[in-house]
Amino acid sequence: MLPKQLGAPEFGAIGFSDMKTALLKGWRDMRLAPAYGLIVAGICVVFGLLMAWITYSTGQSYWLVFAAVGFPLFGPFTAIALYEASHRLEQGEPLNMREIFTVVFFQARRQLPSICVIILMVFLFWFFIAHMIFALFLGLSTMTNVSSSFEVYLTGNGLTMLAVGSAVGALFSLLLFMITVFALPMLLDREVDFVTAMITSFAAVQNNFFPMVIWGALIAGFTFVAMIPGFLGLFLVLPLFGHASWHLYRLAIAQ
Repeated sequence: MLPKQLGAPEFGAIGFSDMKTALLKGWRDMRLAPAYGLIVAGICVVFGLLMAWITYSTGQSYWLVFAAVGFPLFGPFTAIALYEASHRLEQGEPLNMREIFTVVFFQARRQLPSICVIILMVFLFWFFIAHMIFALFLGLSTMTNVSSSFEVYLTGNGLTMLAVGSAVGALFSLLLFMITVFALPMLLDREVDFVTAMITSFAAVQNNFFPMVIWGALIAGFTFVAMIPGFLGLFLVLPLFGHASWHLYRLAIAQ
């Protein structure tokens, strides 16, 4: 395991040139260490296909809710493998799969699970708010199976619900992005507690709000498109942005 520095770093200005550099370095790392990207993406693809199959075979859409709730519990752990691989490549250290995944499992006994709990709590609160929004706009509508009768969403109340729900959901997504985008690689790179990591990440995004929102939108957009062809696009998107996220974190640290 590579030695860690103490304390949270200071972040400087982040520009679009940094994002381009991070993506280029992420693409390089993905080609130099393809096995790690395949493993990480493979876990996510299998998870997505499994939940889609369960949903289709049972006709119960609530399985997708369980999937959304469960993913934050193991998603950050899979990303750590990509961060560690990029870290070792950056330092000129040899890649050893056993050592890298030992680092991943080691994080389960440190600060990372605490961030996973925070992410899960935000997700659960979002589901609670989403149900309230649904009840507010469609609670008094004629009883309809919204899983199969999609025309209910084209009514005035349905369209308003979608607009309000999308706006509120975007705010929750933005909050999660701000507190985790730099906190997760920071926990691997530094000896720092998870609260400090989240506060530092939030401040760094706040100080570079416009470019970082673009970065978050790129990740969300490409991930959504990658899921359309049976989740298979994740084999490209997840490793690319996983490695690139590490490099953007390193580029953002003030020299």
